[in-house]
Amino acid sequence: MTHLHIHPSILSADFVNLQSELQRIGSADAVHVDVMDNHFVPNLTLGLPVVRRIQEVSPLPLDVHLMIEDADRWAPQYAEAGAASVTFHAEAAAAPVKLARELRDAGARAGMALRPATPVEPYLDLLGELDMLLVMTVEPGFGGQSFLDVTLPKIRRAAEAIRGAGLPLVIQVDGGITEDTILRAADAGATVFVAGSSVYGADDADAAISALRAAASRPA
Repeated sequence: MTHLHIHPSILSADFVNLQSELQRIGSADAVHVDVMDNHFVPNLTLGLPVVRRIQEVSPLPLDVHLMIEDADRWAPQYAEAGAASVTFHAEAAAAPVKLARELRDAGARAGMALRPATPVEPYLDLLGELDMLLVMTVEPGFGGQSFLDVTLPKIRRAAEAIRGAGLPLVIQVDGGITEDTILRAADAGATVFVAGSSVYGADDADAAISALRAAASRPA
């Protein structure tokens, strides 16, 4: 069976105690770090200096999601800071193939994200340049939103295209991932799941991670 990856989002963590919050999710596969600039999305979170410091103390690899304008300029610096994976938005990149190659050259996995209303079809030919496709299952910008089932057909079409081309890239979903929604996303073809409030809102974050894994694996 395909290994299902759980990447808790520190967007829902206590920003004042990030180091201890990272210790709460030891059973996760990576930590998802949301970088927002208050331009591409209507929220402001953290930037390169904070990500560099998180990289120094995190027991888990960093999965950085850039919800920022001018991704072509900034994304490679997050790869150079040591992030294991850097995801830029298709809507914010002027030269996505060049950018993906720069990220890989800097030692990071290259991810590309699509907002809920952005179709996958215009980008099918460049999937071979990527390690991960992130299909946003909420409108990016804020945590705690409800999962948008309207994104499921897009996940299925992307998964079919990836299988048809024999590509190794994975599909990540981000937004509204709970025990109730994760199976629908997994059935559509996602294997990497970003979960914020459903993990960090729990008293036992590792138990919440285990519950998500179990929920994604159960028969539909």
